[in-house]
Amino acid sequence: MGTNLLDAELVKRVQAGDTAAFDVLVQKYQHKVINLVGRFVSDHAECQDIAQDAFIKSFRAINSFRGDSQFYTWLYRIAANTAKNYLASRARKSPGYTVDVEDAEHFEGESRLKVFDNPENLLLTEEIKATVFAAIGKLPEDLKSAITLREIDGLSYEEIAEVMDCPIGTVRSRIFRARDVIDKELRPLLE
Repeated sequence: MGTNLLDAELVKRVQAGDTAAFDVLVQKYQHKVINLVGRFVSDHAECQDIAQDAFIKSFRAINSFRGDSQFYTWLYRIAANTAKNYLASRARKSPGYTVDVEDAEHFEGESRLKVFDNPENLLLTEEIKATVFAAIGKLPEDLKSAITLREIDGLSYEEIAEVMDCPIGTVRSRIFRARDVIDKELRPLLE
């Protein structure tokens, strides 16, 4: 049974009152949700709290899930909005609070570069990673979200359009612009 069919069956069971089915969904997606939240909030304990809030919100709203999208796409949107709302409320409480871009340790997909074990190549690889993460950190929020959803989370353009609530053409444009900025930052290192 495919992941989407399994998720749809689990959602139907939850909607029918089977809370154990929701536990299966939580176990299946908890790490992905925590990693997503970690891109907004640097403190791991806060990430876990925000992820838990996202799961609580999704449980309470599960009856409104119609199956128009995949369950994970729906959950992802709830988690991203929960993290953004947390940041907004925190910013209101303490002016001057800034959010740092997460380090490579929170990224599952890290680097696709082939690394040869010699000090020079290892140093260059670390410089490239740092440059990419710094470039992503400087991007406007819409570009940062689009490139992260595509390259780190592996979502399709259609799923990104749904999560970001914008047309697919806008998603493609944002990803193109984000890649262009990252390429410009990397060019001096690679020449």
